[in-house]
Amino acid sequence: MRRIHRLLIANRGEIAARVIRTCSRLGIESVLAASDADLESLPARLADRVLRLGPANAAQSYLDPDAVVRAARAVGADAVHPGYGFLSENPALARACAAADVVFVGPSPESLEAVGDKLTARSHALTAGLPVVPGGEAADLAGAQAVAAEVGYPLLVKAVGGGGGRGMKRVDSADELASTLDLAVSEAAAAFGDPRVYLERFVSSGRHVEVQVLGDGDRAVALGDRDCSVQRRYQKLFEEAPAPLLPDALRAEMAAAALALAEHLRYRGLGTVELLVDRERGTFYFLEMNARIQVEHPVTEMVTGLDLVAEQLAVAEGLPLRIRQEDVVLTGHAVECRINAEDAAHGFRPSPGRIDRVVLPVGDGLRVDTHVQGGSVVPPYYDSLLAKLIVHGRDRDDAITRARAALELLRIEGVTTTVPVHQALLADPEFAAGGVDTAFFERFLAGRLVGAS
Repeated sequence: MRRIHRLLIANRGEIAARVIRTCSRLGIESVLAASDADLESLPARLADRVLRLGPANAAQSYLDPDAVVRAARAVGADAVHPGYGFLSENPALARACAAADVVFVGPSPESLEAVGDKLTARSHALTAGLPVVPGGEAADLAGAQAVAAEVGYPLLVKAVGGGGGRGMKRVDSADELASTLDLAVSEAAAAFGDPRVYLERFVSSGRHVEVQVLGDGDRAVALGDRDCSVQRRYQKLFEEAPAPLLPDALRAEMAAAALALAEHLRYRGLGTVELLVDRERGTFYFLEMNARIQVEHPVTEMVTGLDLVAEQLAVAEGLPLRIRQEDVVLTGHAVECRINAEDAAHGFRPSPGRIDRVVLPVGDGLRVDTHVQGGSVVPPYYDSLLAKLIVHGRDRDDAITRARAALELLRIEGVTTTVPVHQALLADPEFAAGGVDTAFFERFLAGRLVGAS
């Protein structure tokens, strides 16, 4: 076991502030490794120390494993927390940390490699007994045509080496396959440095439901599920826990499947097993495993009462799990609205700039994770997430009602935000009924926000 006394946080934005908050509570010294664009940010002021990581360009700062390890060694950090995004799932950083005798707060390099490549992850899921979406690798057009002949149309072309919707394309007919395949390969190569793609059956009415797991390498627990089906171009906008309107038997099967995969991998740390619920067939399929803390982790914290960052740090120190499966009790319902600096009326165009005023709602069961305040600058170089409004209620209706009231009080002025989108979403009857599919939000936009696409 190795205690963490000084932690280098190699990230920015709200997740950096979130990790700093837990460090403060645990008496761990926090050192923020910040790019030039973030040296005066709120997380930089919250941290015990701040260190310049590199230029604003992420490739020379947040995406540079050598720069992160140099920073950790320079300040004598015991461990590195990579947050989410950037290098959080990069085996090179995990290995570089190990070589420098610095704890990587995340899974082992072997686990990162096992789930980072989607075809390898699919193979591990099959070995662990999980159902996968029918499909297969497409090394060339002939291979893609063979898979398409077996799976049928419509189908999805997906990048092997990445996520976030990049390299993912829908194909509705054989006439579209060649051109779409070329486009997906080019996009995957540009985004991830890996041109490989594979094909999957397109599930016309699917829900994106994920199971949060925590493991110590010997044992794992499932910490409930989340519904992340409200998405625009495969980017999540709203999350809730637990997933509404799931049959108890199906929910239990999904948790068991996630645990089976975590145990098969001898997984250590926080991870999320992402599943696609096929509403027409009443079953589910494995999609991927994210080997890091998720943006949407607060809704799980709200319904479990756990501090997932604290549990993540304890496992990284080498402690066995402090939680038994029977200790996991879910209470009430939680929802999360991602507030982005984007202009929905103009195609969700990014809205960088200076924030003039911030007013955050407060109250019982209400939490706002953010890195901005009056005077903060939203740089054009990074993700546009400004804040996450997280609300806990006695049930789903109560949580949504509370979230609507909180959105009325929230003020982030000086840049355009997606607050109006969430207000309209929470007032929508189809959404309020629960259990919407991943195609819902595009229908919602088409019907209610003319001009937003």
